[in-house]
Amino acid sequence: MWGWLAAGASKSSSNPSGDAMRPETLKQLNDARRAGHAVVRATDLATGEDRLIDPANDASPLGIAAANAARADQSAPVEIDGRTWFLAVFNPPLDLVIVGAVHIAQPLARMAAMTGYGVRVIDPRTSFATPERFPGVDISHDWPDEALQKKPLGTRSALVALTHDPKVDDPALTAALRSPCFYIGALGSKKTHAGRLARLKEHGFTDDELKKIHGPIGLSIGARSPAEIAVSIMAEMTQRLRVGGIRELATAHPTA
Repeated sequence: MWGWLAAGASKSSSNPSGDAMRPETLKQLNDARRAGHAVVRATDLATGEDRLIDPANDASPLGIAAANAARADQSAPVEIDGRTWFLAVFNPPLDLVIVGAVHIAQPLARMAAMTGYGVRVIDPRTSFATPERFPGVDISHDWPDEALQKKPLGTRSALVALTHDPKVDDPALTAALRSPCFYIGALGSKKTHAGRLARLKEHGFTDDELKKIHGPIGLSIGARSPAEIAVSIMAEMTQRLRVGGIRELATAHPTA
């Protein structure tokens, strides 16, 4: 969705009125792109009035409609209080961080790439995280807290912790809980997850904050093999991405 900005296009599906984009608007959009922030351009189709909306923080009726459009990755018109706005969504790329280069990570990395994610694998164990096992994937052998400090998680990031090793998983989960990422998942049984939550609570996290961690990870579909577990994880991530943050607003109805 960002590609046409560099060219400064004045007419596209994201600019249905055909009016030239103001230089300051283009600058703000490109600044948001460089910062990895989502932004929605709202254009009043009757008057040409233009607004840039931060979908994460704008609680107005138009802001809520923009947040839902950004969540759906779909630019569309919406009618609010008798005015028809076109909401053009400019989202940064989706980002999946896999902590632990285990067997499940291999099909998960492939599935995520097929659904539009940039994939990163973090594992300090160099014998597991190799280009041969993860072709085309960004691999880091740093400890997770170090890797995520270099490349922080954003609003379009998901993190899955798969090692079962608290020395590796816990620093990753700590960084994720302190980030704006939309999904956090951790592999392990209910007993393992309970122990994990107890350790994280000792580090100052509240029960409400710890509820952000999906554990045991993935939708309950009876998955057994690594590939099936990867399917369940992708399904839960997609559910969280697309419907988990929809905000209700009776006055905001997308038009046909």
